Amino acid sequence: MVKRVVIAGGGTAGWMAAAAISKLIGKHLDVRLVESDAIGTVGVGEATIPTLHVFHQLLGLKESEVMAATNATFKLGINFESWHDVGKDYLHSFGYPGKDCWAAGFQHFWRRGLDLGIDHEIGDYCFEHLAAREERFAVQTNRDRNYAYHLDATLYAKYLRELAERHGVTRIEGKIESVQLDPQSGDISALALDSGERIEGDLFIDCTGFRALLIEGALHTGYLDWTHWLPCDRALAVQTTSKGEPVPYTRSIAHESGWQWQIPLQNRVGNGLVYCSRYLDDDAAKQLLLNNISGETLTEPRAIKFRTGTRRKHWNKNCVAIGLSSGFIEPLESTSIHMIQRSIIRLLQLFPTNGCKAADIEEFNRQTAAEIETIRDFIVLHYHVTDRQDSSFWRYCRSMPIPDSLQHRLDLFEQRGHVFKQAGELFGESSWIQVIVGQGVIPKEYHPIVDMMSDGELKDFLDTIRNQTRHQVAKLPKHADFVAHYCKTGMS
Repeated sequence: MVKRVVIAGGGTAGWMAAAAISKLIGKHLDVRLVESDAIGTVGVGEATIPTLHVFHQLLGLKESEVMAATNATFKLGINFESWHDVGKDYLHSFGYPGKDCWAAGFQHFWRRGLDLGIDHEIGDYCFEHLAAREERFAVQTNRDRNYAYHLDATLYAKYLRELAERHGVTRIEGKIESVQLDPQSGDISALALDSGERIEGDLFIDCTGFRALLIEGALHTGYLDWTHWLPCDRALAVQTTSKGEPVPYTRSIAHESGWQWQIPLQNRVGNGLVYCSRYLDDDAAKQLLLNNISGETLTEPRAIKFRTGTRRKHWNKNCVAIGLSSGFIEPLESTSIHMIQRSIIRLLQLFPTNGCKAADIEEFNRQTAAEIETIRDFIVLHYHVTDRQDSSFWRYCRSMPIPDSLQHRLDLFEQRGHVFKQAGELFGESSWIQVIVGQGVIPKEYHPIVDMMSDGELKDFLDTIRNQTRHQVAKLPKHADFVAHYCKTGMS
């Protein structure tokens, strides 16, 4: 029987797993988490996407409390600067532009409007898009939660640790010296710590980050390398003081050999540079980052090496890899915490009782692989569909072969304006539309149902949506004012 759950590693992944397992199904489980303060955490991503609401609802967490405890601000999307081309920016918001009909999405109506000289950007018809640009925000009970958070990942892990320990999780301080396998089954039987302690378990969760001590170091699961599609392999992260009020969006600023992030929290700004070492050496990357930040540095730039890709299996024998140990897709669309959350929920849905069954393992791996591949395609889209030719890096990205699955999506949109979401896929039609259009692709045709409207009716239709959106956004308070009222750090 699976009664003893051992989580190797803390950080965001480890404590999210510990909190969810202990609170949601842990009444009859012995849950222990092994981590070492001496090792530390990677600490790159501090931006999230709206799916985190689901996790918080399952755990019964109060939004304003979590945000106050983690210095959080709200996030309505990501502003992509110089991705389409140098000096050409666009915003990918979490909202839904315009109104769809049964046969065609709003992009078809918007596309015909371009032919009539109605050339407003598609974001003008989206509440969240316009609110982000106007730096306005409020939590509204009558609207979908099409927003996410900027939060301090270290404080978030601390918050979840307190929750997990209240629900019976035991934290063990120690460094894993070796992973012991059962000689007959090949399953993991115990973790041997440098203290001499031996931690036995029935199910092991690998949250050891890029080291992947269990899933790879002990079980030799294998890795699918995606660097030919996502060539960036380095990151630098640094914290700075705030200069000005926090905006309700993440900034993603493209450079000649990668891109830079800026994530505004209540008390500081998270900054970083993702780059490809084939085109930019580490010293030059550090100088590039420091030359393009505002505010005083609070930390030394932290260097992180990575290889984009994914494990061949995310659940192997009695070990489940969650977080960086399962693979890595760079944080361009803030998917890291989402993938942690999805793996945890998927594990809870398939949680073993009397041993790990092959069918459950296969289904977990099938679902995980399918989701990660669609996220991979979405990230590759940003690099490949661009007009930038100002550096060897961007010329490579423009010309590189891409996955057939992504090419099919691009052909559908460029030729006819069609976008279809696959079952279980993270990013929906509105996200694909905003990014493809933002990167400079305009459909050649639109759906014939649009021509059921006369020119005047289409103009009235588009004008009404745009005016209503502007009117609704104008009612919102400024984002910084709402944060100070709703979830200011230090509030009880």
